[in-house]
Amino acid sequence: MTSRPTIAFAKFAAPKKGSIFVLAAEGGILGEAAKACDPAGALARAFPVADFSGKFASSAEVLAPEGTSLDRLVAIGAGKVASLDDYAWLRLGGAIAASLRKATEVAVILDLPELQPDARQAANLAAGILLRSYAFDKYKTRKDKDDGQSEGNKSEVKKAERKPAKVTIHCADPAAAKKAFANEEAVIDGVLLARDLVNEPANALGPVEFADRVKQLEALGVEVEILAEKEMRKLGMGSLLGVAQGSPRGARMAVMQWKGGKPKDAPVAFIGKGVTFDTGGNSMKPASGMEDMKGDMGGAAAVTGLMHALAARKAKANVVGVIGLVENAVDGHAQRPGDIVTSMSGQTIEVLNTDAEGRLVLADALWYANDRFKPKFMVNLATLTGAIMVALGQHYAGLFSNNDELAGRLFNAGQASQERLWRMPLGPEYDKLIESKNADMKNIGGRYGGAIIAAQFLQRFVKDTPWAHLDIAGTAMGAPSSEINQSWGSGFGVRLLDRLVRDHYEG
Repeated sequence: MTSRPTIAFAKFAAPKKGSIFVLAAEGGILGEAAKACDPAGALARAFPVADFSGKFASSAEVLAPEGTSLDRLVAIGAGKVASLDDYAWLRLGGAIAASLRKATEVAVILDLPELQPDARQAANLAAGILLRSYAFDKYKTRKDKDDGQSEGNKSEVKKAERKPAKVTIHCADPAAAKKAFANEEAVIDGVLLARDLVNEPANALGPVEFADRVKQLEALGVEVEILAEKEMRKLGMGSLLGVAQGSPRGARMAVMQWKGGKPKDAPVAFIGKGVTFDTGGNSMKPASGMEDMKGDMGGAAAVTGLMHALAARKAKANVVGVIGLVENAVDGHAQRPGDIVTSMSGQTIEVLNTDAEGRLVLADALWYANDRFKPKFMVNLATLTGAIMVALGQHYAGLFSNNDELAGRLFNAGQASQERLWRMPLGPEYDKLIESKNADMKNIGGRYGGAIIAAQFLQRFVKDTPWAHLDIAGTAMGAPSSEINQSWGSGFGVRLLDRLVRDHYEG
């Protein structure tokens, strides 16, 4: 992966070398500490030429300012200071990271007119720098840019190693900022883990390899169990195993427990769909775009990243993560349209479309989590349907729930984290559409309302437990880039669910 910047905090100072970043309020107004870094006023003279007015996330720079040993002076627009919320500080950090270029020694002067940012704001800005700096390039061995060589020679040149940037954030209370950042960095590490998992190619990350990555969470104090096919068959998970039977790569279920709360408190549970590659099975997908189906485990990636985040920041909550890991492949053993399978719940399912496989995996994962752990609530995440993208595009994930309080808390956590959700309906009218003549239910409905029908299917496996289903097909992979994410795999869901736990379920 791209070298990750290191983050440090220090008291206000005017560095004598490297690159200095300052914040400018609307109108191009600098704070006093920022002005002290530019006594000759080079930035102020550059603003009119660069048409810089302090607009949010805009920038202006002066290279090798005269009379100094600095490499650059850069101003980042903060816009209207009064409107800066947590997400805005993340975005400002992202704007700084986007302007780092090849800088190796960077100072950020965290000062604005009429505002001296606090520790939380400093931590969010630092987190934004890390989020934007992420790039998945572990498999690249060549230089990306033209180095003046001929085409024949360029392909033979190894990629140059880049020294990671050292970023020092100068602020009013560096000790408090460092402490606040420790929690935020734990969450960011969870996001980046989720991004890594989604970005990995399927030949490198199948069910077994994914389970091995989950086992690494034990180093943080997470209790991890891996169920193999033998154990799942004994538990009666015919729904999940039916999806896996066409692949030579065995299915796994990873069960994670973080016990940070009171011993007798019931846990909260998060369940993820982990289809490490989805051909569609015998109901095969078209070839165009099928390569993106390496990301059909975005829900499992988010749950894994969340468990990392909670454990790393020592969350005071009892949390369970359960992910079903399968590959939906095609061979002579693969499930056929029309097959009937028996889920762990004992309910039978007529599989009319083998490409509606994620709900079959989640059916057994939800039942297992509910039956074993008796959680306060369950939230599942899944790249489940293209239909949710038709309804909501790629800026919101679909939220379905049988509980208004849980739905409201999730919605608010989405607004706060800007991993946004929009609630969709459930109802008996939709439930009728999955009735089957030959089994207790079928795994698809009619032409319309596909995302709702998928949610209705899942609801049959949660009993009366408060539950929410997040359809993240449009947001977990290939989502629009932003100031804090340029990666194909976004890590969507980690910050959202960490906020949910932090706001309501730690005590």
